[in-house]
Amino acid sequence: MRRHDTLALLAAAATGVQVGAALVASRFVIHDIGPASLAFLRYAIAVLCLAPFVIAGARVRFSFRDLLAVMGLGIVQFGILIALLNLGLQFISSTRAALLFSTFPLMTMVIAAFLGRERLTGAKTAGVLLTIVGVAVALGEGLIRSNGTNDFFGALLVLTAALCGAVSSVLYRPYLSRYPTLPVGASAMLASILFLAGPAGLEGLFTDGTHLDQRGWIVVILIGLSSGVGYILWLWALKHTTPTRVTVFLSVSPITASLLGALILNEPFTFGVFLGLAGVVSGLWLATRTGADERR
Repeated sequence: MRRHDTLALLAAAATGVQVGAALVASRFVIHDIGPASLAFLRYAIAVLCLAPFVIAGARVRFSFRDLLAVMGLGIVQFGILIALLNLGLQFISSTRAALLFSTFPLMTMVIAAFLGRERLTGAKTAGVLLTIVGVAVALGEGLIRSNGTNDFFGALLVLTAALCGAVSSVLYRPYLSRYPTLPVGASAMLASILFLAGPAGLEGLFTDGTHLDQRGWIVVILIGLSSGVGYILWLWALKHTTPTRVTVFLSVSPITASLLGALILNEPFTFGVFLGLAGVVSGLWLATRTGADERR
């Protein structure tokens, strides 16, 4: 049991790195392809990678009700979340997007507490407040230094995406306890592709194509491959430990995005971003450090 718990935390940490890297990669190509089109291609590639393993695995029979629920969660987590996130990246840097998206675990913690899945302690509440302050510092500097309206709109889109992910992470748990991880993930992704085909078509993906060059297509393919692997790791981690303990590792994503954004996209790593990053990471640590004690 302890071994599974450790492996679950390692899987969650790997997903945190993947999220930060995917944010930077998406920012790299987002001006050459629509946000819904990028999300559609991302998960179409991911499903194609997972399909051979699903086909080769044991047959799983979902109840009709459970299948509808899993597909609905997939539309929210892959379709709506990623489209909102990609749209937000048109207005703010990948570093700030990652900082804002790192409120995901705190939203998860509050929602889980509200639904009676986890206990909201004083330390967790203090962590929530500290993380909100960190996000406000990072965003506030951006509003002063650049186009305030665009930054605010981009931030709102990213925070809404994080809320979609938090709700999905809490609601996935019952289905992961009933069914294997891989079929659940593949079914959720397939539903999101069907959903995203509509808005991607409106952006002209199937008629006008994209403005991606060869390098851009390589980036999109890599985003898709990493998303397939990352999501299966994410679901496996959710299956073996609590949602808050899994999502807390998204605090790794702003660190990854900040470093890669500075190296690849020449995005500034300012003092305000550093303070915001410190606040977010400190708040997440404070909010989740009692997890082991509560389990015992």
